[in-house]
Amino acid sequence: MKAMPKIFMINAHEPEFGSYSPGKLNQSLFEIAASQFLSRGFEIKQTWTARAWDVETEVNNHLWCDYLIVQSPVNWMSFPWSFKKYIDQIYTTPGHGKLWLGTGRSRQAPEKNYGTKGGLTGKKYMFSLTFDAPLGAFTDPNEYLMQGRSVDDLFFPMHVNYRYLAMTQLPTFSMHDVIVNPNIDADFARFKDHINQHID
Repeated sequence: MKAMPKIFMINAHEPEFGSYSPGKLNQSLFEIAASQFLSRGFEIKQTWTARAWDVETEVNNHLWCDYLIVQSPVNWMSFPWSFKKYIDQIYTTPGHGKLWLGTGRSRQAPEKNYGTKGGLTGKKYMFSLTFDAPLGAFTDPNEYLMQGRSVDDLFFPMHVNYRYLAMTQLPTFSMHDVIVNPNIDADFARFKDHINQHID
């Protein structure tokens, strides 16, 4: 019998901005995902990066899971600072020999194979992101800011981090225009469909 998937969920919301970004939307998505997973018999573990966490526990959570879900608002075109602090402190020295096994290079060929010794082969990850920016900012090449570049283009450096760990990328989920012109109910329904389709 197939073992039920193990899901490690990270909520990367940063509460420092107070009432401007209270975190209700990302917490709702976090809870929706957890409910969907538990209803299907999946096992879950959860971390909030802005709260206290233990380095060894977090490394072990990455080793334990089949799927990593990062739920996050987009602050100034990236993850909040507390998530960057989290990955710096978890993935660097504590993660060496576990999450990543080396750089992949050799002294004989120092320019080749950089980033090919990740330790999490077979595990998958997904970003679920909330934006003030409308979807058209990413899909219309005539739009000033992104010039037709996608959400995944914007988050390419973070995708590279998880590729360095040898994880496989699942399609990114994104909600847009969540402050000025929200469509929350439809987005929640779309989110449920997304996670049910890609996490099994």
